[in-house]
Amino acid sequence: MPQDHRPPATGAERRRREQRRASGVDDDPRYAEVVASILARNPENRIHPTLDRVREACRLLGDPQRAFRVVHVAGTNGKTSTARMVERLVREHDLRTGRFTSPHLSEVTERIAIDGEPIDRPAFVRAFDDVEPVVAILDARADEAGEPRLSFFEVLTLMAFAAFADAPVDVAVIETGLGGTWDTTNVVVPDVTVVTPVSMDHEAWLGSTLEEIAAQKAGIVKHGATFVMGRQEEEAAAVLLARASAERVTAVRAGTDFGVVERSLAVGGQLVSLRTRGGTYTDVLLPLHGAHQADNAATALSAVEALLALPGDALPPGLVEAAFADVSSPGRLELLRTSPAVLVDSAHNPAGARALAEAVAEAFTLTRLVGVLAVAGDKDVDGILNALEPVLAEVVVTRSSSPRSLEPSELGEIAEDVFGEDRVHVVERLDAALTTAVDLAESEGGPGAGVLVAGSVVLAGDARLLLRRGGAQ
Repeated sequence: MPQDHRPPATGAERRRREQRRASGVDDDPRYAEVVASILARNPENRIHPTLDRVREACRLLGDPQRAFRVVHVAGTNGKTSTARMVERLVREHDLRTGRFTSPHLSEVTERIAIDGEPIDRPAFVRAFDDVEPVVAILDARADEAGEPRLSFFEVLTLMAFAAFADAPVDVAVIETGLGGTWDTTNVVVPDVTVVTPVSMDHEAWLGSTLEEIAAQKAGIVKHGATFVMGRQEEEAAAVLLARASAERVTAVRAGTDFGVVERSLAVGGQLVSLRTRGGTYTDVLLPLHGAHQADNAATALSAVEALLALPGDALPPGLVEAAFADVSSPGRLELLRTSPAVLVDSAHNPAGARALAEAVAEAFTLTRLVGVLAVAGDKDVDGILNALEPVLAEVVVTRSSSPRSLEPSELGEIAEDVFGEDRVHVVERLDAALTTAVDLAESEGGPGAGVLVAGSVVLAGDARLLLRRGGAQ
């Protein structure tokens, strides 16, 4: 039976937790030091193509990743939203849950959540202390072999496994960091694997074609685990299904085995009817915007059916409705302010930007929308800007706090080719960029004006933090 189950936190409870953290009650004097030591390691986009040392670390820790059931999620777009939906559905069944997602928006503790809430700073430090002796052993071996130390992401993954085993959780929803085959999380033994839509991104690490990228994502598909495949382009679907066949696993496919039957706009989101192998769930409130989020919901529902229901059976409709009604996905077309509306989204590749543009046009009636954009230098900047151009009257280009963020002057030159010189404004600092965008929106848009912040997960996190602190007007 589940141990120490806690009911879902209410909005008031979440606010109290935020206040406790802000006041230092949930702080730890070593937290900043621990975070700094982890950040000093190789970043998560620096792949060392082997799982041997992570497997060895897990063995030395007593294989904590085997202490719970696992839903393993990969893909290019929609991973985090789908993972959050899966976790919320599982938790509604009175099971303790762990959730490991990346990257974070504001604070690294967001990546490791138990029962739907990020672990606090003391728990983060305890998790680090649990794995640090083993990390030190593996680092020493790497030094002797002339190899890099364990990376930022490898250490965090080990910490998540340790925290989940210690809780203990019944089910962990584990999102890959980058790719699948060589992703650190691919040491888990999954019960269900999920691949959300695959598109072009991270070409420097995953491959230059859709087929090559799909082959990397397909690395999580393993014998013994049901495979749930989200909506895919034909080239990606062929690669993923070939892997499923080779691994002799049951493939549950979007469009064939599950999908969105109907959806309509609702206050704060949409009303959806979802079809799965278990049946049709009608009139389900989903407090997220866009057709892509409805697709994510159908994928998540199918994954949880595969995990918790008997073949061909549905989940209890009341539990499904309650879980989806409480779903959130911060930084995904999130409304942070009104008058004017300020929307924040993490879209950072062309496919994500196209889905964002369609969702904004469908869900929000805005007289004038001004973009605040910052994009990492290794992204398809032209593709992102072209996808957003139809919904933006003007753009303010700036930078995020990421060292990979493109220089505003360079981004401005690219933006001028897409939007035209008169529609582009270059502002170095994000706080000033937000103020400029609000002024531009209100100058002609009146009460129906809006601002859209997009182009980078880091930018979304920066904007959320700034706006919550009241750093932009």
